[in-house]
Amino acid sequence: MRQGRRGARNMTKRGAPESGAPAPLDVVTAALVRVAAALAEGELGVLQDRLAAARSAGVPDLWVEELLLQSLLVVGYPLTLVAFAAWRELAGPLPVAGNGEGGGEELAHEEWTSWAKRGAVVCAEVYGRAYHKLLLNLRALHPALEDLVLVDAYGKLIGRPGLDLKRRELCTVAAIAVLGTARQLHSHLRGALNSGATRAEVEAVLELIDADLDPAHRRSAREQWEDVKGRKL
Repeated sequence: MRQGRRGARNMTKRGAPESGAPAPLDVVTAALVRVAAALAEGELGVLQDRLAAARSAGVPDLWVEELLLQSLLVVGYPLTLVAFAAWRELAGPLPVAGNGEGGGEELAHEEWTSWAKRGAVVCAEVYGRAYHKLLLNLRALHPALEDLVLVDAYGKLIGRPGLDLKRRELCTVAAIAVLGTARQLHSHLRGALNSGATRAEVEAVLELIDADLDPAHRRSAREQWEDVKGRKL
């Protein structure tokens, strides 16, 4: 995780707790979105400050736990493990070893069938009209990808209790916008709307993370959003 370079220079601008949240995002959702963007950006000092700001804003610890778990799917193990270490320093150890606080879920191999069913339902909700096209595309890329996406991503992680699907998607939009992967951002902008977010809420997320984006990623995010707004879900 990068540290010091942009983080030190922009600590006041982006690391310190910002006052207020762009309407119509509530304060706790805005704070969670800021954590997602900082995690994808990979600057430890900014992430630590935003985790602290999230706790100060009243974001439930369980929401943070679930955001960090799902971040495995977006930023991978290296950044997620560093983020979990930073979070543990702030929040302390889990109250029950191996389980999330107040609604976490164990990961057990015998649950494969239920994960597959739950993953299909959640993925279909996120992708809407594009769901069957997604499955065809995954099968064409590699035969293992369909199960990995439906069972591991949507069944095991995104479908977990503890954080609602709309907030999961808004945080995913923030992280992917920072990473600059246009096609995936397009899918999750649509996914946020399919999951119950309003256009105003998505606009607020893009406004909230604007300073986290380099010029190329900012332009790409706006282009993807303009295209999504002109399409049927």
